[in-house]
Amino acid sequence: MAGLTTLPNTATAEQAIAVIDRDGGVIVENFLSPHALAGLRADLLPKLAATSAGRDAFSGMKTRRLGALFSHTRHCAEIVTHPLYLPVAEHYLRKPHEVWVGEHRYTFMPDVRIGATQAIQIGPGEPAQPLHRDDNSFMWRHPTNGREGRVQIMVALSGFTEENGGTLVIPGSHVWDEQRKPERSLAVSTVMRAGSALIFIGSTFHAGGQNRTADEYRTGLTIALDASHVRQEENMYLALAPQVVASYPEQIQRLLGWSAGSNAMGWVEIDGQMADPIHLLKGSDPGRLVAVTGQAQG
Repeated sequence: MAGLTTLPNTATAEQAIAVIDRDGGVIVENFLSPHALAGLRADLLPKLAATSAGRDAFSGMKTRRLGALFSHTRHCAEIVTHPLYLPVAEHYLRKPHEVWVGEHRYTFMPDVRIGATQAIQIGPGEPAQPLHRDDNSFMWRHPTNGREGRVQIMVALSGFTEENGGTLVIPGSHVWDEQRKPERSLAVSTVMRAGSALIFIGSTFHAGGQNRTADEYRTGLTIALDASHVRQEENMYLALAPQVVASYPEQIQRLLGWSAGSNAMGWVEIDGQMADPIHLLKGSDPGRLVAVTGQAQG
């Protein structure tokens, strides 16, 4: 079976979307700058080396995992704002939804949130992970008809090969219904150099591959961008201290979930008002959400 399509980092978001529409995922060559790749490796590899392996077959008995990545490295910001990741995610996640509120017709547009972050290091001798969809957490229905809940990235911090556990993907599985079972024979291995990345949507069947090497660790970094009307899989409000979130630019703060969009998901009460939580970090006038969204509770 043919492998996944690889695009250069000079490709446009529209070109990446066209491949994902067809296959469910695409590889972007040299996705990371050399500076970001070196920084991620320096920040994360020592911490992964000190992390215990998993305790179940799904997470991997010989696989190390490290979450809360925005507290461990500053270089994740370059990944989530990358012009070949964030615009692609916005294309799939920011679908308009029209509703009636009384006599008025409103159009809501969900924002994008960082749903999960992990560095994943598959050790020698690790069997392949069971094939799965990452939107299972949302109990999403398939086919999605273009309304996705998640767009995910797997960035190679080491080279990915078929032998060392390169991520398995079933091309075209994003259009399958709920009844079709994923078969290992249909999966292809993600092969890419360190610094390249696989971008795929939540409805695509995938898995960590089998590491058949004797002494080679396969190290990747995954971040999920989710629609703001689904719960973030990783609890960012407990994983990241407010002072850590406050140290990032506002765009990253909002992506981490400290924001309530036009659909008013995630508001907090400040001085008796339904307010955008970003103001808890900024210490500014909270403003009212209800005037914008029409979502006042009666």
